[in-house]
Amino acid sequence: MLLWVSVLVLAPVSGQFEAVPKAVISLHPPWTVFFKGDAVTLTCHVSHIYTAKNRELYQWYLGTEILREIPGNTLKVQNSGEYKCQTQNSLLSDGVTLIFSTAKLILQAPPSVFEGDSVTLKCQANVDLALKNKSLYKNGKMLKILDESSSFHIQQAGLKDNGEYHCAGSEINCSFSSNRIKIQVQELFPHPVLRSRPSWTTSGNQLTLICETQLPPQKSDVQLQFRFFKDGQIVEEGSKNFLKIWNPSSGMNKGPSYYWCEAHTVTSNVCKKSQKSQIHVEVPVSRPVLTLSPPRAQALEGHRVTLHCETRRGSTPILYQFYHGDVLLKSSSTHTARASFSITLTAESSGKYSCTANNGFGPQRSDTRSLSVTVPASRPVLTLRVPGTQAVVGDVMELHCEAHKGSPPILYRFYHDDVFLGSSSAASGGRASFNLFLTPEHSGSYACEADNGLGAQRSDTASLKVTVPASRPVLTLRVPGTQAVVGDVMELHCEAHRGSPPILYRFYYDDVFLGSSSAASGGRASFNLSLTPEHSGSYACEADNGLGAQRSEVVPLNVTVPASRPILTLRAPGAQAFPGDVMELHCEAHRGSPPILYRFYHDNVILGSSSVPSGGGASFNLSLTEEHTGNYSCEADNGLGAQCSEAVTLSISGLTGSRLGPVATGVAGGLFGMGGLAVVALLLYCRLPRKAGGRTSDPSRNPSNSDPQEPTYYNVPGWIELQPVYSNVNPKGGDVVYSEVRRIQEGNKHAVASDSSLRLLWTYLPSHGPIASPQPYSAQDSSVIYSQVKAESFLTSTAESAHTPCTPSNPGGQRH
Repeated sequence: MLLWVSVLVLAPVSGQFEAVPKAVISLHPPWTVFFKGDAVTLTCHVSHIYTAKNRELYQWYLGTEILREIPGNTLKVQNSGEYKCQTQNSLLSDGVTLIFSTAKLILQAPPSVFEGDSVTLKCQANVDLALKNKSLYKNGKMLKILDESSSFHIQQAGLKDNGEYHCAGSEINCSFSSNRIKIQVQELFPHPVLRSRPSWTTSGNQLTLICETQLPPQKSDVQLQFRFFKDGQIVEEGSKNFLKIWNPSSGMNKGPSYYWCEAHTVTSNVCKKSQKSQIHVEVPVSRPVLTLSPPRAQALEGHRVTLHCETRRGSTPILYQFYHGDVLLKSSSTHTARASFSITLTAESSGKYSCTANNGFGPQRSDTRSLSVTVPASRPVLTLRVPGTQAVVGDVMELHCEAHKGSPPILYRFYHDDVFLGSSSAASGGRASFNLFLTPEHSGSYACEADNGLGAQRSDTASLKVTVPASRPVLTLRVPGTQAVVGDVMELHCEAHRGSPPILYRFYYDDVFLGSSSAASGGRASFNLSLTPEHSGSYACEADNGLGAQRSEVVPLNVTVPASRPILTLRAPGAQAFPGDVMELHCEAHRGSPPILYRFYHDNVILGSSSVPSGGGASFNLSLTEEHTGNYSCEADNGLGAQCSEAVTLSISGLTGSRLGPVATGVAGGLFGMGGLAVVALLLYCRLPRKAGGRTSDPSRNPSNSDPQEPTYYNVPGWIELQPVYSNVNPKGGDVVYSEVRRIQEGNKHAVASDSSLRLLWTYLPSHGPIASPQPYSAQDSSVIYSQVKAESFLTSTAESAHTPCTPSNPGGQRH
């Protein structure tokens, strides 16, 4: 059984209006008190009108804190406290308080009870407690000795069941008492109200009678039945809460009929009636006629005049109202066709008179009758009227001048600081107005005059202060340098060039309020902010002097973070570095605003640089020789000062061991001698023309098919495409280039040369900067060695050589 324990904003049962969605919590089991260790399942319900359209997450609260956010609408809990739930498109539910008790004896009851409900109260003892008997008490008096089920049932709850309940029990020498629960039986639904649509009718029209009442959402599954009565007889009954009837023609001798309705549950245990209502057939009132007695158009002040208002037809009662101009003089309700009103004439009595008659179908107004009372103009009263509570630039101010006495016509004149503004003649006397479009210069004193030819009368002066709204402010961000850097104190300067003081300035960062400052004299205000990386974003300010806040344009700010000290990592193919290896120098600064320029150094000589537009790290590849032994470092620079890494020491292993075989060692020794240099020079002289010829794609020149007496060439671009590695050729002396020499092994069916035959496979003398170092040819029938050849110092890098290298700290690592 599920029991509703929260309330939804109510809507009529008729379905005419949708309820504001508010979540409701139900419990299973349907109690609010449990033993410690028990569990209860909470279910969050939202009106089906909304849940059918939206699949939402359900937020559960324990107290004021969010307990959980889950896609399902159920939650199992074991802790005491007040629970609430809601979804994105619903209101927060009412709270349900759960108690997980450590007591020996508890009384369990539903948290809410409605009239007609079947209610169960349950007295529960702890498992380790064996009670001989249990008794239920109401308001301190024993209500019943409970049987083995320990339950007490109320069949149909009513007001008689309200009260405070608890249970008690005993064993050998101990007695136990449970918690106390207060039961307040709530109304299932209020007495219905019978309404008609439309609210009135004329003879022969159709009416709809609606029986309106409300059910709480906890009882939304309760079905109501409706009965409609006319003069004590049932007209219709069923599940519909409306009845359509034809309004009969009114008769002279037949009175109106009485209608009422009744709403009851299907089981009829709750039944409520509306009040009785009559349906009248009304006749609209005719247009009234106003007459004056005595019937004269002019009169003297102090004379008495009676106004008569009369209609020829209309259902009674009739409300008569008498007007002087548009001013209501008197109202009178009567069951007759005539009403009268008498006045003693004063200076204010001149003007037009009329009357209205209304019996519920809308007022009918008579023709006007004019009456003139001859009197001198009295001292007028000047009223300054502006749209708001204060006069603001751009408002249209009405200067309203009124003489309470004076025979018409009256000429009204208007003045500002004794300067004539304009005039207006009131043919009927009383009052006149003059409109003025306000500027800042219109502050000052105003007056008016009333003149009907019997002497001009001047009003008291009225002072006016014209308030200027704050203009759109200008926000200026001021930092110590040319750019905003972490740690700077930035001044947010907000200024409105126009506006009446005082002006309140507010400052915002990404629409989040930062602070405010009031400028008593208007002008400007400032707000200081110590910058952190999180302060990058958009800034704005507002100026407000009570006439509407004006917001500045958004000013973006990028807070620059200096590059942190970078970390240099050397990566080689194996555990040791050998000549010919391609080593990657990876430099990375973990903090710093992009772009970051990374520079790489070998023994304080720059190797190259790389700019990273989005931050992060950069790499530089180097083809190793024995001269590359030494200290390596890198720099990270984003314009706020270069940061140098710790130095990393690299040791290059010699050309020994398994990297080059005995044959390669012999050939290398030959090349390092004078004879080796002569062979290299001779091969360069003989083979360079062919290399320039670009024989790369001719199948006849493939090493496996070529003449054994002719050396094989490989184009440099082909090698670069296979392994694009970049390295600094001339890190130290600027006079070393590299030649790759390959020895062809015996046993190749196309090779004729002996063990001493050498073929020059590739020679690359770059013109400048970092070069592409080709990957050695990996054919199994050849061995590769490298020889240093002195050359002219033509490798330069003017851009990098101009930079002063950083001085790294003590080496942070060593690589062999």
